[in-house]
Amino acid sequence: MRGHEHSTNANDLSGTVHGFVVQTGSVHGGIHVSGPALREEVPPPWQLPPSVRLTDRTEELRALEAHRRRATEEGHPTLAMVSGLGGVGKTAVALSWLHTLRPHFPGGQLYADLGAQAPGGPADPGEVVARFLRALGVPAAQVPSALGERVALYRSLTTERRLVVLLDDAATAAQVRPLLPAGRCVTAVTSRRRMPGLSLDGGHVVHLGPLSTEAAVELLDTTLADGRVTAQPDQARALVALCAGLPLAVRIAGARLAARPRQGLTTMVRALSEEHERLEALAIEGDHDVRAALDLSYQGLPPAAARLYRLLGLHPGREFGVPLARTLLGGEAVEALEALHDANLLVDVADATGRERYRFHDLVRLHAAERAAQDAGGEERAGALLRIGYHYLANADRAEQVVEPGRAGLERGFPRDVGPEPITAEDFGPVDGRTEADTALDWLERELPNLMAVIRRARAMGAPELAWQLTDALWPLFPRRKVYREWIEAHDEGLLAAEEEGDGEAFCRMLTSGALGRLATGDPAAGLAMFERAAVAFEERGDALGYARTLNYRGLAHQRLGRLDGAAGLFARAADELPALGDLRAGALARFNLADVALARGRFADAADDAEASRLALEAAGDPYNAARAAGLTGRACVALGRLDRAERELSAALSALRAQSAGFEAARVLGSLAQLSERRGQPRQARQYYREALSLYASAGRSGAAEAVEAAARLDALEPADTEHPPPTPPGTGPWAADPGGAGA
Repeated sequence: MRGHEHSTNANDLSGTVHGFVVQTGSVHGGIHVSGPALREEVPPPWQLPPSVRLTDRTEELRALEAHRRRATEEGHPTLAMVSGLGGVGKTAVALSWLHTLRPHFPGGQLYADLGAQAPGGPADPGEVVARFLRALGVPAAQVPSALGERVALYRSLTTERRLVVLLDDAATAAQVRPLLPAGRCVTAVTSRRRMPGLSLDGGHVVHLGPLSTEAAVELLDTTLADGRVTAQPDQARALVALCAGLPLAVRIAGARLAARPRQGLTTMVRALSEEHERLEALAIEGDHDVRAALDLSYQGLPPAAARLYRLLGLHPGREFGVPLARTLLGGEAVEALEALHDANLLVDVADATGRERYRFHDLVRLHAAERAAQDAGGEERAGALLRIGYHYLANADRAEQVVEPGRAGLERGFPRDVGPEPITAEDFGPVDGRTEADTALDWLERELPNLMAVIRRARAMGAPELAWQLTDALWPLFPRRKVYREWIEAHDEGLLAAEEEGDGEAFCRMLTSGALGRLATGDPAAGLAMFERAAVAFEERGDALGYARTLNYRGLAHQRLGRLDGAAGLFARAADELPALGDLRAGALARFNLADVALARGRFADAADDAEASRLALEAAGDPYNAARAAGLTGRACVALGRLDRAERELSAALSALRAQSAGFEAARVLGSLAQLSERRGQPRQARQYYREALSLYASAGRSGAAEAVEAAARLDALEPADTEHPPPTPPGTGPWAADPGGAGA
């Protein structure tokens, strides 16, 4: 066993923290994080995949550009939709158009695969907006939690920025709308659907049909580039007719012919005709032409490449890297990948770091899955699925240890002959100035669709432990990158699997970690119910420490629900019991929360005493961040008590420490307290300066709408007309901290 990952406070979600700390005092509306301010100079993102050579799409490109020019002249953003069958070349047309615009749109290029055909379902627009915000320079810690707030910030950042956005493989208009930038930006959407609903948003639809026979022959000739098309024009026309003019099918057939320079077109036409007859029953949406070409290409693959093709057809996600292929195939994987790429069966989608990454076209993925079902035995398929699942577990476990080396997670078990040693390790090395921890977090986020797909399928594939082990390993990602939907879903699935398997430790972990996700998403009632279930389970297991930790968790939920008396009682019990059970730091954090409640209830002397005791214990435990927060809490209480000299010492020390740790939101709160202190001393000029500094930090942290920020703005406005240095002092207990619902939160 590797112990518990939580102490007793949602302010203490994990061990060593990189970049920021999650805090869940009594702030209402979700767990928030603090971090460095927005960077002033951020390189423009250039995320578009490379373009490919187009054949006979001149009219479509002209229509797209004409629409852009009209929108520009009218002062509107440009929205264009490119629709058509799978394999018809929608993405290629959109990329060809958008790449020509780069000189005119220096703000950058954003790209998102919206996954309408993805095995795990379409992409969540909230998560896509979060990725866009980070690409535009918003630190992960400052990405708002609510979709509406994310969209508002996205629109604000793009109002004066000229950039292009490609939303590839969209499922619905509702999925697209939150991703539309503001200002005079250009957005292209590709979809198999025409999406007339987007016309209401000023969109223009360009529908792609199959290539004409002449254009398809030209594409075939370009693919071969060896004279066979010129030598056999009739056979070339027959071949592209069998491909139904779909560029994907033509390219696949051409790739097969290119690999066989001595083979005439007649042989390919005959073989493709036979495949058409066999695959008619499998046709969906007119793609039997592609399937016929795919079957021929598959039959011509080297044995290792054909095996990898089948095994990758079992992969539950859309993209994968070379390490996964090595885990499945071993030393032959790189050559096999090259063979699949050369046959146009894989698309190279290298990430921003340049690491090799691949994906199937949707129709190719379906075909690979069919070949796996037909040509691989049940034992081979089951083994491959397990290796895929444990590949992701082993690397998620490594990433977790890189990001939070001190965290005690659930035990990771690997079946014999599966891992972790035979599993290929992903590269978490520093890249472009980013630390190893940053790279590990990036990997977790990039692979999240695959990780979630494994979690969802864990029970069905006979490895239910993967559900809770992967969920637990993902813990460093959830609060740092605010992937709330996956936080909830993964813990629900892990909890169900643990309950079915009777694993008590995993059951308790999924309850407590999952309940913190409920607090993060503003559902404290659901979180409280889960914490209470965990308390019963810990008690039944005889786990006194685990039970004591739930006291603090339940206190946080009560605090969020406005039940301050109940919260205070639970925090007091946790503050007494946890140190006695050996968890001194968790006990100190419980006392911090107790002080926070006392401050909110107007019991300022109790708040000062508890906050000071918490600070001393946290300093002894080596937690300077929360010690600084405790000093700030002491300072607030002292302002309310009129102990102004001590308040100044405590608040100044807290501000210095929090600034050193780039804790922008907490530093802003301390500045607000210093402003209140200045008001009490009859120094309105100094107060105004502090309020302005605080408001600047709130804005840079994306928290201008927080209650503390609104209060600071109101008090600054009230001070602006007056310029006397001696206004009436504020009576104790009537300042903004007297009404503060949560001095411990951030």
